[in-house]
Amino acid sequence: MNPPVIKNVKRDKIFTVNNHLHTPYSFSAFSSIEQIFQMAGEENIKSVGINDFYTTDGYDEFNQLAHQYKIYPVFNIEFIGLIKEFQDKGIRVNDPNNPGRIYFSGKALKYPFSLPEKQMGLLRSVQAESQRQIREMIVKANDLFTLKEVDIHLDYDEIKRLYAKNLVRERHLAKAIYHEILRESESDVKKANELLKNIYSGVMPSAKFEDMAAVENEIRSRLLKTGGPAFVPEDESAFLSIPQVIDIILAAGGIPCYPSLLDDAKGNLTEFEEDWQKMYEYLTEWNVGCIELIPNRNSLEMLERFVHFFRSRNMIISLGTEHNAPDMIPLTPSCRGGVPLSEKLKALSFEASCVLAAHQHYTAAGKEGFMDKTGSPRIQDIDKFREKGESIINHFVS
Repeated sequence: MNPPVIKNVKRDKIFTVNNHLHTPYSFSAFSSIEQIFQMAGEENIKSVGINDFYTTDGYDEFNQLAHQYKIYPVFNIEFIGLIKEFQDKGIRVNDPNNPGRIYFSGKALKYPFSLPEKQMGLLRSVQAESQRQIREMIVKANDLFTLKEVDIHLDYDEIKRLYAKNLVRERHLAKAIYHEILRESESDVKKANELLKNIYSGVMPSAKFEDMAAVENEIRSRLLKTGGPAFVPEDESAFLSIPQVIDIILAAGGIPCYPSLLDDAKGNLTEFEEDWQKMYEYLTEWNVGCIELIPNRNSLEMLERFVHFFRSRNMIISLGTEHNAPDMIPLTPSCRGGVPLSEKLKALSFEASCVLAAHQHYTAAGKEGFMDKTGSPRIQDIDKFREKGESIINHFVS
């Protein structure tokens, strides 16, 4: 059975879109937000969505550049929550390494962004906890460098100034360490590898030092992740519950959206995602009517089966590339191995962008958007929102 066909959308009217992009305000492959719009223009992408962790600080710049480049902006945010019951039972959700931990997005938040004090307090608390953890990781990393007699000293404020915006993340530390190794070795590859071997307690690096992204990923894996000498576990206060996350998203005028991990390179799924009917029941219980995916993780066959299952149950399906790693990949979403999306997947991704655009339009005008007053998605009105959103995007990019 084929995935549902979008009504009244001609193929030449289906724009390429990307609804999930991290920027330097979180951590990103991009050196600037403008680089996103430059690449989007080169790839003929007509709508892009900012999707930073815990912050909306990039919204104003994103909005200004969207108007400058005539590419429609979608205002999103991402959280990391915790389902304690799943953690206790060893059930992985969409984090393949940490049972109970759940990534969760808010799509199409009202712009300009605002929150009531209660929800703003929750958001500030998780931001503060994330920075406490980072500061402790910096202390442990500096202790390691001292122990190994390596002339590197990391400073939180300097890392923030050079590599981050308002929030420093684990990947910023890896980037800072790479550049400190580069400085200390005077860009000599042999010296750099010896320094890394020393820091790695005698184990030679496997990534080629000329490949900055690969080395940053290896530094993160060997030093900053679980078991690494600079690892600091996150306190449970760093994670909100699903009801708290959804409360913040709804209070900000957004649409709660579940980011699905789906299949890995070996075809494996997490315990939460392996039973799609049960997963659908949980999402329905949470009043979630939107799912997003990062297709470059997934096989085309698995993605199409998954998307058909959930779209036929009136879930809107949003696609993006994330770009939350040092590697620079194209902005145009594709499946694992660079396999292009099918026309049906492109159409459904565009449909989601239209729904998000219409939602933003209505909420900005003080009207009810895709989420009704009870916090439930208006799935019966998807066609109406798609048609309105299509006209909004067409007008914006023309």
